[in-house]
Amino acid sequence: MKKVKFALIGCGRISSNHFDAIQKIENAEMISCADIIEKKAREASEKYQIKSYYKNYKKMLDNEKPDAVLICTPSGMHPLMGIEAAKRKINVITEKPMSIDLHSADKLVKTCDENEVELFVVKQNRLNPSIQLLKKAIDKGRFGRLFSANATVRWTRPQSYYDMSKWRGTWEFDGGAFLNQASHYFDLIQWLMGPVESVMAFTATLNHEIETEDQGAGIIHFRNGAIGVVEVSMNTFPKNYEGSITIMGENGTVKIGGVAVNAIDHWEFKDYDDDDKLIESSSTNPTNIYGFGHLGYLKNVVDALCGKTDALTDGRAGRKSLELIIAMYESAKTGKKIALPLKY
Repeated sequence: MKKVKFALIGCGRISSNHFDAIQKIENAEMISCADIIEKKAREASEKYQIKSYYKNYKKMLDNEKPDAVLICTPSGMHPLMGIEAAKRKINVITEKPMSIDLHSADKLVKTCDENEVELFVVKQNRLNPSIQLLKKAIDKGRFGRLFSANATVRWTRPQSYYDMSKWRGTWEFDGGAFLNQASHYFDLIQWLMGPVESVMAFTATLNHEIETEDQGAGIIHFRNGAIGVVEVSMNTFPKNYEGSITIMGENGTVKIGGVAVNAIDHWEFKDYDDDDKLIESSSTNPTNIYGFGHLGYLKNVVDALCGKTDALTDGRAGRKSLELIIAMYESAKTGKKIALPLKY
């Protein structure tokens, strides 16, 4: 069986999820890694038995010629690195968010199209069994008319988290609580509820010495008439408390809670369906906020690259949540309601 060869850029906090996942996929292989801090790349190569490592990612792409590259660097660097890979005819998998602005995101999508390579954006929480069951219920029409959706991210980040690296909490490379920590939740709410008509938002920096926000709330008016609320905090005392999404319709109410939309807290519908038997088995208990989804997501990437299936989240799908978050920022900045799609 031909193995899909991966290389990884950025051996920091999230990279271990990718290294671990690739090791568990039979027809996938991690052949190289790179980090601007050479020690990190070397330590990753030793820990995961990767044959080569680099300080310069461009040299890695030129020398190793992987089938696909995983980009796990600060968000503001994703488009540039993805474009460099695409120009070399290498498929691109980027962590969320795919960019911190729409212009760079669109340039990345265009470059991948022009070079006929695939672009994947990691949205692993879509694969949580509880979220999959909720999506299935929506697609079956079990809710009837959708009335409202609520996404809540009540986590905590100490100042030391932001002090670990100069890029954290900056507008140039990171974005704030909306764009970084809550990115998956903005993705889920629009994936489940459908297209967005307009938004309004407030943000604040209340408890950290950073450029970006650590607290925020937004209101979403969906095209189907439903109203959504997103509440995000990095100031929850004393630890990560909740990462949840609640959907309410004329015939059903569901809340997926836990710390990372992993546990089914409430599941009630007017009419019975055999899927109701799966409530208990669909709840999981991850050890951290990243959950278990990276393995399933990267399996999909491998299958898509082998021509066996379609991508779960490609560049255009990844752009939707980015546009929603940027609209929230624009509303918080101007104090106005912002209509989608955005123009720039």
